Amino acid sequence: MAALVSVLGRRALLRTGGAPCGLRAFSRGTPALSSDNVDAPQASFFPVQQNVMLPPNTFKGKVAFITGGGTGLGRGMTTALSRLGAECVISSRKLDVLKETAAEISAETGNKVHALQCDVRDPESVKKAIAEMIEVAGHPSVVINNAAGNFISPTERLSANAWRTITDIVLNGTAYVTLEVGKQLIKAGKGAAFLAITTIYAESGTGFLVPSASAKAGVEALCKSLAAEWGKYGMRFNVIQPGPIKTKGAFSRLDPTGAFEADMPKRIPCGRLGTVEELANLAVYLCSDYANWVSGAVIRMDGGEYVYLAGEFNSLQKVTKEQWDIMEKLIRKTKGS
Repeated sequence: MAALVSVLGRRALLRTGGAPCGLRAFSRGTPALSSDNVDAPQASFFPVQQNVMLPPNTFKGKVAFITGGGTGLGRGMTTALSRLGAECVISSRKLDVLKETAAEISAETGNKVHALQCDVRDPESVKKAIAEMIEVAGHPSVVINNAAGNFISPTERLSANAWRTITDIVLNGTAYVTLEVGKQLIKAGKGAAFLAITTIYAESGTGFLVPSASAKAGVEALCKSLAAEWGKYGMRFNVIQPGPIKTKGAFSRLDPTGAFEADMPKRIPCGRLGTVEELANLAVYLCSDYANWVSGAVIRMDGGEYVYLAGEFNSLQKVTKEQWDIMEKLIRKTKGS
């Protein structure tokens, strides 16, 4: 197919007298879009909705525990939950960042937001943080495993310590939090909605992010397994696989030069990156009573990126109308041959 497209491109140029740059219609190395406006034209059909979509006080009287809640996606989900009435408990290793975030969200929403230091890689730290949460706020009705670590690297350059750094945070950290909270809920006879934030490459795998892909795939298996086993205790487990959503923490490690950001919308059928607010709206729905019959689900939220990249012929989006006319004539000539 690549050879056919190349030939057709040359024929179209000969027929139209076009300049060599016309071949860009078939090139994967298309020029970068302006950093000031990286959205594709079709993005105007899919405008961002920034308001919370659930009714006020949806989470009134409920406690929500969010790991990695001080920044990025975690902060966005905490803000949405607090706006809807939840008493939130956020955790990470950086207590100063947590306290600042907690104060800012609480000042906006008028609801309590507690900051608890916790290193999810350490089972004892997790156990201590969960006990403190129960003491200051009560048992959680919502648990969001959002703590993550990631960086790009050729796999052959990874040390054992680099592998362990990612898997300890993503897979082991999620397991430690889930097991400790789950045991406390079972003991107290209470249920909860658990949500894990993974990524679309947890399903497909990907080079250059192998520890993350492996760990997040494990998180998805954990959630699906517990959805089956712990439903009898009143617990639901779901997963969101976000596509590219720009946050300072993630993009600084995955796109440190900014070279890839401009290219991303061209492989996303909705034509733009996702936003923190959009993820937060899906997250609060899945954690709410409106989703009480949703458990064991893995929901892809990526503007169509996964299916675009998976389709073998989707790169034909770049073919012009004139080039399609040429292709159609060539195809018609093959009939009966």
